Amino acid sequence: MPLPLYLLALAVFAMGTSEFMLAGLLPDIASDLGVTVGTAGLLTSAFATGMIVGAPLVAASARHRPARSSLLGFVLVFSAVHAVGAATPSFPVLCVTRVVAALACAGFLAVALTTATRLVPADKKGRALAVLLSGTTVATIAGVPAGSLLGTVLGWRATFWAVAVLCLPAAVGILLGVPARRVRRNAADGPPLRAELAQLRSPRLLLAMLLGALVNAATFTSFTFLAPLVTGTAGLGEHWIPVVLVLFGAGSFIGVTVAGRLADRRPGQVVAVCGPLLLVGWPALAVLADRPAALLVLVFVQGALSFALGSTLITRVLYEAAAAPSMAGAYATAALNVGAAVGPVVAATALRTAAGDLGPLWASGLLVALALLVASFSRGVLPAGTVTTNRP
Repeated sequence: MPLPLYLLALAVFAMGTSEFMLAGLLPDIASDLGVTVGTAGLLTSAFATGMIVGAPLVAASARHRPARSSLLGFVLVFSAVHAVGAATPSFPVLCVTRVVAALACAGFLAVALTTATRLVPADKKGRALAVLLSGTTVATIAGVPAGSLLGTVLGWRATFWAVAVLCLPAAVGILLGVPARRVRRNAADGPPLRAELAQLRSPRLLLAMLLGALVNAATFTSFTFLAPLVTGTAGLGEHWIPVVLVLFGAGSFIGVTVAGRLADRRPGQVVAVCGPLLLVGWPALAVLADRPAALLVLVFVQGALSFALGSTLITRVLYEAAAAPSMAGAYATAALNVGAAVGPVVAATALRTAAGDLGPLWASGLLVALALLVASFSRGVLPAGTVTTNRP
């Protein structure tokens, strides 16, 4: 894999740290700004909503600009709004900074996903995506737990400042490693925007986006509220929150790495194996969450399964959107973040049910069940190959 991919992954690491770090900071933010934990969880939805809206809009506006200048600008804006978020005493202002950060992150990912797939042969998109998403999984292993620990010691604002600073070396890496001109395979400008947007009428593309969104919604439904699960249901101390986040991140890294080698040619096998296991895993975690040893094991397993299945489905989005070279990354980003936006809202609702802290886990199981149901019914409606065959 080419070096620029790893430099892009460094920036994704900084952004992934920001996106996932709230899982360990919600109680602190809620207490400091005078809101409930469920309300504070909507910060995750605000970020995801900004990414859903921003991905196609920013990608469309940046499609004729050099990749390096676009990526650099997005990273610098991302850094600046985190500094503002760290300084504000207002929850609404913090929400606004999350939306702006999401717009910058959406633009970055949309351009980065497109750039990554153009840096590798046509049949290596899954591996390129795995390298890029490794920035996110490493963030859950190192960045998010470190942010949670920093927040525990110095307060949540220190974690926001750390993300702002972390973006700076990523910006330098982009400046030095990404080609200044657009990365294209030929001199043609590619299809017009209208033709690229018309790809959204493809049933197979929409199916891949829907399945990716459902699986990611299941992931975020539970991941966003792991902290109260650890300290409440499991009865562990706050210092265990970073440990649980590390385990989830380690599992996600393994899952996305393994899936990256299978997603190009064996996506159906990944779905057939990971889907049912993920479906069983969330309810199992709900039943066994009061047993710390079982909690630690299942968090690791669910991280691996969630990211293996989710990254495979997002790879299918890139394949099905191959006729939209500038917008494919935006479609994949939107699919990911529809799930990321829906998940915390579902979780906040589930927390108010009789299941309490276990509600998000049961809700995650229902979302995975819905995804598998949609996938099974699609076999008789859509041509084989979206997620059910080994077609690259």
